Amino acid sequence: MRRAALAVAGLLVFLNLPFAGPAAAATQQVMVQGYAYSPATLTVRVGDTVTWMQHDEAPHDVVTTSAPVAFRGPQLSAGQSWSYTFRQPGTYQYYCSVHPDMRASVTVLPAPTTAPPKPASTAPKTTPPRTTGTGTTAAAVPVTTPPATTPPATAAPAAPAGEPRPAVRQQATSAAPSTLDPMLLVAGLVTGIAVLCLLLLSSRRA
Repeated sequence: MRRAALAVAGLLVFLNLPFAGPAAAATQQVMVQGYAYSPATLTVRVGDTVTWMQHDEAPHDVVTTSAPVAFRGPQLSAGQSWSYTFRQPGTYQYYCSVHPDMRASVTVLPAPTTAPPKPASTAPKTTPPRTTGTGTTAAAVPVTTPPATTPPATAAPAAPAGEPRPAVRQQATSAAPSTLDPMLLVAGLVTGIAVLCLLLLSSRRA
């Protein structure tokens, strides 16, 4: 029972652990109150959304004066809000067109990038060196076979002057025996049987 309880507790702890994943877009708020933007300077990332909450009785709006992408929000009454999602990095200077003294800025940073995993480098396979019986490694030496050479033909010594040259012996080549035709063998056998029959008949008549 104690082991089962520990296993269940470990599973619950594992399920409650936060998993690392891509950073989700955040939402930041700017309070429009007391004829001012709070905070006056804000830093976000690309993809984040900023929401302006209007708490003054007088109307206010959000209009860019210097920005990578210009935008203009509607006039907000007390209790209203307006949101804008930043898609391009840079510094966005803005103000209230109704009350030009109200000024603020938003700095947008690039979205974090994750480097792709490096592929595993495959080292070329090497053949281990051959070891000799004494424990020393011998380098592989290619074996080359020398071309076959025929000894030069030596001329027969010339016979001295005045002595007859020995006769050259010619090797008689025996002709290969020719194979007999089986039809001739059959004809000879039939002829022999016929002669034997004639001899028997002639001996009986006698």
